[in-house]
Amino acid sequence: MIEFLNTVGEQFLRNSLLELTAVVFAIIYLVLAVRENIFCWFAAGISTLIFLFIFWDVKLYMESGLQVYYFVMAVFGWYQWRLASDGSTSLQISMWSMRQHLIALALIALLTLLSGYLLNSGTDAQLPYLDSFTTWTSVVTTYMVARKVLENWIYWLVIDSISIYLYIDRELYFTAMLFAVYIVIIFFGWFSWSKKYQPNMKAVYSRH
Repeated sequence: MIEFLNTVGEQFLRNSLLELTAVVFAIIYLVLAVRENIFCWFAAGISTLIFLFIFWDVKLYMESGLQVYYFVMAVFGWYQWRLASDGSTSLQISMWSMRQHLIALALIALLTLLSGYLLNSGTDAQLPYLDSFTTWTSVVTTYMVARKVLENWIYWLVIDSISIYLYIDRELYFTAMLFAVYIVIIFFGWFSWSKKYQPNMKAVYSRH
């Protein structure tokens, strides 16, 4: 425990301000996403640019590259979530079919094995397969958020649980704590979006 606290203290003095800034904006992003607030994508853009540098510095190359994708998706998400002319959100919460989930999971598995092998054999990347898995799953799940697919919260629960181990291994303790907070917020996100999804379905059925 003493060694752990000393390590955390050393990291705090070394790069805490940068990492904590990224963490704060990441939490703001998720809280606003739960509320379907379009400004979540601004917070996401700031957070991802900072994490891009942090992950590259600790040799998590897939996670670093993922931040570039996150930034692009922040722009895409903003476009998808724009307000309709009547003031309501132009994109409603939906669910994927089992076929869509199976395709997504098969694609994630294939890309994880491929990039994990390439990183393991050709670079000094740390935990290449775990790094690859969380990266490719995050790619799919971020797209789900941008399209307001309800099950994104389940995917994030798996990703964030594994990511905590990944970041502790790389001594990114503040980022690990961020993902622990994420796990709590995920449950609020799931229940909030679920409640909003049910009225949407009733409205669809009433038109038929």
